[in-house]
Amino acid sequence: MASSFMQFLVNPSRNWFAAQHCKAVVKRLRKYGLRYDDLYDPYYDLDIKEALARLPREIVDARHQRLKRAMDLSMKHEYLPEDFQVIQTPFRGYLQEMLALVKKERAEREALGALPLYQRTIP
Repeated sequence: MASSFMQFLVNPSRNWFAAQHCKAVVKRLRKYGLRYDDLYDPYYDLDIKEALARLPREIVDARHQRLKRAMDLSMKHEYLPEDFQVIQTPFRGYLQEMLALVKKERAEREALGALPLYQRTIP
C-alpha cells in the first residue's frame, strides 16, 4: 500500500504535481545547458566517482564542459540564449546504466566479503 502510494507521488504521468515539478526542473536545467546526470556529485558518492571513471573520455569531457559553462553563466547572472535552450536535452541520461552496474558489483563484492574496489589499500 505504502509503496504504491509513493510510486503515485513521484510518477509524473500519474501525478499532476510531479509533472509540474518535472517541467520546472527541465526549465531550470535548460537555462544553464545541463543534464540531470550532471547534478550527481562524485565527491559525495564513491559509486558515482567509479561510474564516471568507467565512462568514455568524450562523455566525461562533455560533462565537464557543461558544468564549466553552467558555472560561468551562473557567475555572470546570465542564461543560455533561447535558441540554445530549445535544443538542450536535460533528461537524456548517460550515467545511470554505468552507475547501476557499479552498484551491482559493489553489492556482489560485499556479499562475497571482499572490500569494494575503491576502498582497497595497497599493502
